[in-house]
Amino acid sequence: MSIQKWISLFIRTLVIGCIVGLVVGVIVEWETLSQGMSDGHVKGAFIDLFIKVVLGGLFSMISQMGFFAYLTLHRIMLGIFRSHSRWGVIQLLLILFVFFDFVYLRYSALHSHGESLWEYIIPPAILLVISLIVAEMKKRDTNKIAYIPTLFFMFVVTTLEWLPDLRQKDNMFWVMGLTLIACNAYQILKLHRLLKETK
Repeated sequence: MSIQKWISLFIRTLVIGCIVGLVVGVIVEWETLSQGMSDGHVKGAFIDLFIKVVLGGLFSMISQMGFFAYLTLHRIMLGIFRSHSRWGVIQLLLILFVFFDFVYLRYSALHSHGESLWEYIIPPAILLVISLIVAEMKKRDTNKIAYIPTLFFMFVVTTLEWLPDLRQKDNMFWVMGLTLIACNAYQILKLHRLLKETK
């Protein structure tokens, strides 16, 4: 792939991160922002919006680092296992392990009396459903071999990128998570199109 294509992917992913970070940030903190605006703190509200855009861009860069790291790991593992099926089984096992870890990590760090375990299962379950949808889209656009690697990237790599905020129970948890999901989905679904254009 040409450097021009990589730069294009970088910029577009950055823009997506900024937009998603801003939109999700406004949604989850709408009451605080609207209260600040009504109280006359317009400057403070705009600064807050600017910070959300910057954070969205930062999360998109984390997403891109994870994406390139996974592409490297994927090639190395295919070289070691010499089979898509063997590497696929390992990836499926890792998905199960990371799902359990996602729930346990947040539950052990944030659980308080009276809370249900189901509250901690919802975020990884949402991520898994989105990962399954993206993997299906990737398979339809390319081939069936791409399904498990895409599922692994969307679930496991996104979870690892999300790790700094998994122990938090605040609005930024969803801002970071949804921004990472959007950026990762865009990159994995765009890659094969860029490769075709290069050929």
